[in-house]
Amino acid sequence: MRKKRVLLLSEGFGSGHTQAAYALAMGLRQLDHGVQTRVIELGKFLNPVVGPWIMSAYRKTVSKQPKLVGMMYRTQYHKSLNRFTQLALHRVFYTQTSQVIAQLKPDLIICTHPVPNAVVARLKRLGLDVPLYTLITDYDAHGTWISTEVNKYLVSTPMVKHKLTDHGIDEARIEVTGIPVHPNFWTTYDKSDVRAQFGLRQLPTVLVMGGGWGLLGADSLFEYMTRYRDRVQLVFCVGNNDKMREELLASWAFRHPNIKIIGFTSEVSKLMDVSDLLVTKPGGMTCTEGLSKGIPMLFYEPIPGQEEENMDYFIAGGFGEALQSEETIDKWFTLIQEPYTSGEYRRTLLTKRNQEYNPTQCSRAVLRMLQAKSIS
Repeated sequence: MRKKRVLLLSEGFGSGHTQAAYALAMGLRQLDHGVQTRVIELGKFLNPVVGPWIMSAYRKTVSKQPKLVGMMYRTQYHKSLNRFTQLALHRVFYTQTSQVIAQLKPDLIICTHPVPNAVVARLKRLGLDVPLYTLITDYDAHGTWISTEVNKYLVSTPMVKHKLTDHGIDEARIEVTGIPVHPNFWTTYDKSDVRAQFGLRQLPTVLVMGGGWGLLGADSLFEYMTRYRDRVQLVFCVGNNDKMREELLASWAFRHPNIKIIGFTSEVSKLMDVSDLLVTKPGGMTCTEGLSKGIPMLFYEPIPGQEEENMDYFIAGGFGEALQSEETIDKWFTLIQEPYTSGEYRRTLLTKRNQEYNPTQCSRAVLRMLQAKSIS
């Protein structure tokens, strides 16, 4: 019997969309070895020269003009991709995407970004007969995700489901699955082994992340954190931002045995298990990974738009707080040094996590849908 094939299409506008695609792909294969998956970033795959250039321009806009990004997000919030944009995507991607689908012969296509979602939706209007699922990778529902050709929306929370129904989507086409995380986040690692692997001491530990792009910025609050370096261990993950890594290593404030500065790592799940606090930009994926580990979070410099919505959701749920001042740092860095208080808070978050989120749920939901399709 031929294995079931799932094609996951994403784009590199921020690393979270593609991370979600890979997380779901790995989760599906781990739960059912009879499923084959393929993850493709459409722009980079079909336009290896132009695609990375567009992503680089977007990254510069996010880092230099975040208010512009927010304005575009808000003004287009209730609108699907306009007809001109859909036509442009059709001309750029139609033929090659159609050929890729014809070659791979997927039983199901899952899109984790609005651009490939729009491309596949247009192909379905032109006769493609493959179910299209849309995995929304934030805690909000922007209009650009919306298409009448989508068979099923996979969303993070009941609140996002409600927002989709406000956009006119039938409830039957929406399933609350949570955002998938890599299977590494499904388990808990031995803290002693992780500390030995990364050269960490048995101290209260703060993990500071700048997302896949390492957008930490030159924020004085990060330097203020180093005042606690004799009592609190700091791990800075700067992703692929080599310039930022060099700047931090060159600063006297960050040169201390209790401060680790690391680049891209695929073992964030382990670092979260030995950390007592996560300081992060509120990207949908990183927040969900923190949720899966039940770790309290401080959110800094949200990009106006979806990151603000993500932050508001997790603050309202009691999973974190906005990092706004030195007083916020003092409060949390003191809390994690009090073992009983810190431990009780973590246990409370894990209880809430268990009530609201199961890291395997999205993968299991997709498998059920695949099985139902094969039966029908």
